[in-house]
Amino acid sequence: PDQLDQRPTSVGRGMPNEEVYIVDDSGRRVGPKVIGELVVRGSNVMKGYWESPEATSKVLRPGPLPGENVLYTGDLFKMDEEGFLYFVARKDDIIKTRGEKVSPKEVEDALYSLDGVAEAAVVGVPDDVLGQAIKAVVTVREGAQLTERDVQRHCLANLEDFMVPKFIEFRDSLPKTSTGKISKRELAVSVGATE
Repeated sequence: PDQLDQRPTSVGRGMPNEEVYIVDDSGRRVGPKVIGELVVRGSNVMKGYWESPEATSKVLRPGPLPGENVLYTGDLFKMDEEGFLYFVARKDDIIKTRGEKVSPKEVEDALYSLDGVAEAAVVGVPDDVLGQAIKAVVTVREGAQLTERDVQRHCLANLEDFMVPKFIEFRDSLPKTSTGKISKRELAVSVGATE
């Protein structure tokens, strides 16, 4: 809380008596500002999922000490030089396009900065050439008028070129969960995205 003004997008640091670090796809620790999977080590790490050894084996892996397990969270983070963590995306939400990994959240943040966008969600859809193409589904604020070109031009000015959505779809509303959040799963099914 004392760093909220200096680091408004950080989720903070690890808790006392735990170690948190970021690893690449090979399980090697990465340096500051490199995106990777968050790993948690400590006495507060769960022992496993109830009666589900298969699910447990996907997230708990051997730690550096005998008999110790560390938790691979499935969340992509980056860490600054002082150990503050920044959430990027769920690992299984990442879109792989043109040989690059794209966080839907980064593209959505750019979309939300465009005047007239009320809601936005980004998913990967199958593409024979790109692997996955980025598709943005957008709702527009009442009275605003946006075209696909407006959205793509804004994204080109604010994102790397490989992050710019290939497809833009306008809708009156986006599917929601029971808690009012945008349902990416329902949206993915409706646009033919890969899970």
